[in-house]
Amino acid sequence: MSTLARARCQAKAHPLAMDAVLATAVLVCMVAGSFVEPRHRDSVSWALRTPDPLSLLLMTLGAAALVFRRRAPMAVLAVTGALSVIESVTGDPRAPVAMSAVIALYTVASTTDRPTTWRVGLLTMTVLTGAAMAAGPLPWYAQENLGIFAWTGIGATAGDAVRSRRAFVQAIRERAEKAERTREEEARRRVAEERLRIARDLHDVVAHHIALVNVQAGVAAHVMDKRPDQAKEALAHVREASRSALNELRATVGLLRQSGDPEAPTEPAPGLDRLDELTGTFRSAGLHIEVARADQGTSLPAAVDLAAYRIIQEALTNVQKHAGPQAKAEVSVVRVGPNIEITVLDDGTGEHETQDGGGHGLLGMRERVTALRGTLTTGPRYGGGFRVHAILPVKNRTPTGEDPA
Repeated sequence: MSTLARARCQAKAHPLAMDAVLATAVLVCMVAGSFVEPRHRDSVSWALRTPDPLSLLLMTLGAAALVFRRRAPMAVLAVTGALSVIESVTGDPRAPVAMSAVIALYTVASTTDRPTTWRVGLLTMTVLTGAAMAAGPLPWYAQENLGIFAWTGIGATAGDAVRSRRAFVQAIRERAEKAERTREEEARRRVAEERLRIARDLHDVVAHHIALVNVQAGVAAHVMDKRPDQAKEALAHVREASRSALNELRATVGLLRQSGDPEAPTEPAPGLDRLDELTGTFRSAGLHIEVARADQGTSLPAAVDLAAYRIIQEALTNVQKHAGPQAKAEVSVVRVGPNIEITVLDDGTGEHETQDGGGHGLLGMRERVTALRGTLTTGPRYGGGFRVHAILPVKNRTPTGEDPA
């Protein structure tokens, strides 16, 4: 640490001691100045003089008041100003008591606002200069009187400049701290959003495959004794669903790896190009599904494609779990203007999950659709069954104006 920086730290740690040092230095300067006077007005030679005891007392009192300039700047300015006026009226030869008033005015200007500095500075300059011109022993046009006016103006201006610089530095520091907090909050928000997205994917994967495993295991247990071949087929479907679930779980959890990890998954996220494979897994579990597509081979953004796939997956999983063993499902994918519309219907008699009933499937679908600025409608059908209808913008924009793909 440099000597200047160390001195600044000590000044901040012991302000009263530093003010005492300053007061002593000012007193020395005032006393030294009181012993010197010009010998001739037109020359630069100097002569010694002896100040009277009253001047020495006023200088001592003015310097002592500066010790408390940080605690009560206005009071110190009033005291030093009054001492300067007394010295201007009574001191002969005159002593530079006004120096203490200049330091006090600087302190006031550096610790208050600009309007206060203007008012106090003009008042101090007017009072001290007016007293010296009107009641002093020298002519009103003497250089010493103009010097009082100039030095008080310099003190007020210097204090205001220091205050402005401190405010500027403080504003820069606050902006930097605010920017740092904003970056941290943005990072936390992105982490929370990524956790929510991964949680939705995990829920969809686990719910879908566990539902299939549950159905196929029930079929195998039911026909194990009478139809072992069908039981083996059901167990094969269980094995295939389990393998598929593990692969998708591995791919989803692998997103948490570092970008440079060689074991990070490279398999693309599922989309509507795997719709036939998806419906095939449900058909193998005994669910009757009809699929109708009128999307004209639309190429969807990755985020929209994944959301459409997950919505159909979750809706069919709910049909498998809640609609009953004889339920039939209809899946339609239609391109309507700038949107892609996903509809999943069933004619089951069971009760589907609701958002108020503790299920997360419909909530996850709604979060996906909302993130893409689409709309989702779910609810019972007239005459029985359930309907899931999602509208997803093909050219999607997030609220921040970025393409989520």
